[in-house]
Amino acid sequence: MKAIVWCVFVLGAVSAAAKVVMTNAGEKVMLECDAARSDSLQWYQTDKMIVSVDMKSGRQQPGNAPVAKEKRSTVRQDTELHISGVTEKDAGKFTCKASRKTTEYVLLVVSTSVSPSPVLQPGSEARLRCQVKGLDTGLTVQWKKPDGSLLSDSQEVQLNSATTSDGGTWQCVVQYGSETFSRDVTIKVEDAKLTTTSAPVTQRGPQAPGPGVTADDPADVGVQLLGLSWWVWVALGVGCLVSVLLLVLAIILCQRIKRKKRRRYLKVKHVPQPLTPRKFCECNRPTAAARPQRGRRREKPSALPL
Repeated sequence: MKAIVWCVFVLGAVSAAAKVVMTNAGEKVMLECDAARSDSLQWYQTDKMIVSVDMKSGRQQPGNAPVAKEKRSTVRQDTELHISGVTEKDAGKFTCKASRKTTEYVLLVVSTSVSPSPVLQPGSEARLRCQVKGLDTGLTVQWKKPDGSLLSDSQEVQLNSATTSDGGTWQCVVQYGSETFSRDVTIKVEDAKLTTTSAPVTQRGPQAPGPGVTADDPADVGVQLLGLSWWVWVALGVGCLVSVLLLVLAIILCQRIKRKKRRRYLKVKHVPQPLTPRKFCECNRPTAAARPQRGRRREKPSALPL
């Protein structure tokens, strides 16, 4: 009897054990439900339903869980729950309840940061932080240095005086049971030789060539004038010459266009304009005399005496 009770207890503990899934903030994650020979299943985020799926018809009914309201969850192949754009708020418990079996997951969201900046100056301070959301106990968080050495169990590392040896890839290692997850952070520490600026050296007169250097040494060809090399002055001269040529060409084109316009104006001005009806010549000529009648003029007969 005791053996039977012990077997039932072990089987119940195994079935109730949740699977741990680790992911980075902003990435995608896939959770699979063991719903073999089931008519329906429901996905839950903590105690709020994400979606209900009818295995026979494939019909899906969305719930009121945060990932469902934000439309970041989809169900594929009826049993796979895909969550996109994972945030720290998504960390926690996810449960798939089928008609025959229940599958539980614990989603751990890992996020890393370097403040104030991953690019450091020699001697500056920086803080590396690795946060894990989803579980408060049973987690082990360690930082691995670029040389491979592990630091103490802590989510934060403080660099009080950064050196070039601190530059490289730091690794946040998260361990829960047999599951291990890592996230890389790259830190760059600039070289002190490159950050220091040397004072400018000016030459006020001709100097004797150094030992092993003759007056005709090609190394002396690169004499600088006003702090600029010879090829810079050549480039400036060519640029100025091209600018002057373009300016002269523009002036010539403008004058040519003006001449053409003037010629057109003069040509139109000297063309005789047609006379309008009001401008025809109105001469004060005498009217033509009446033409005399030809032949003998007949006189009217006088009246007969009474």
